[in-house]
Amino acid sequence: MATLLLDDGTIESDLSEIVRELSPLGIHLKHYDPGTSLLFPHLIDQDVVTESEKRYILELHNGVFEFLQQETGYLWCDLLNIHPGSPHIETIIATYSRYHTHTAAEPIYVLAGEMIFGFVKPDGSQIQLLVQAQDYLVIPAGVEHWCSPNASLSFKAVRYFITAEGWLPNYTGTQLSDSMNKPR
Repeated sequence: MATLLLDDGTIESDLSEIVRELSPLGIHLKHYDPGTSLLFPHLIDQDVVTESEKRYILELHNGVFEFLQQETGYLWCDLLNIHPGSPHIETIIATYSRYHTHTAAEPIYVLAGEMIFGFVKPDGSQIQLLVQAQDYLVIPAGVEHWCSPNASLSFKAVRYFITAEGWLPNYTGTQLSDSMNKPR
């Protein structure tokens, strides 16, 4: 379940409070388990997933995708699989770990592992959200954020698309606040 770190150092783990904190940004966060991960536990634990295994995971997850497609109009999905041996992992981290926006919504459903997202609130304060398995996160177009896997570098998620270009980052130049850089 997700955890939120506020700019003042407060850590929030109650989902309703996290949703309340994210609402000024229009961010949608929901935690649910449709049970699809029970159908491929061996694939969740392994780092390298073949193209046929990716297709298998997505096919099993398709019931959830169809619901989201009807609700939001997403046209296709893919499996994001980050692990310590991922090709170009340094480039992936460098690309998305700076504050940026997208021209389309960025919806993601976490299957395994953890990812950290940072956001700039309307008042200029910054918050960090740790998402974990069974968290569904939708970041609206234009919301300033960054993301990075945690230290384990292990993360699997289904990403949903309306357009491929919508996921390209537009860098804002905003720097991570000093309070977010300090050890807790």
